Amino acid sequence: MANINYETYISDLIKPLVLYPEEVVVKIFSEEEDSDLIVVQIMVNEEDKGRVIGKNGRIISAVKTLAYASASKYGKKIEITVDSF
Repeated sequence: MANINYETYISDLIKPLVLYPEEVVVKIFSEEEDSDLIVVQIMVNEEDKGRVIGKNGRIISAVKTLAYASASKYGKKIEITVDSF
């Protein structure tokens, strides 16, 4: 079974939305073979945090939905947080 590189996948979703795409950092904190949970942290420039979250959280919600759909295909769950530098 093939796995998705979630760092690249989420980074590719986030970079077109921000003013400073070179500062986008996506880290995976727990992705073990036997674990069903994948914890992802997105770090962006302080000015881009609002762009990533979106009005009423709509943008990050859409990103989470896409990531969740991809992860559920492989029987995994994904948790995404957004922080700034």
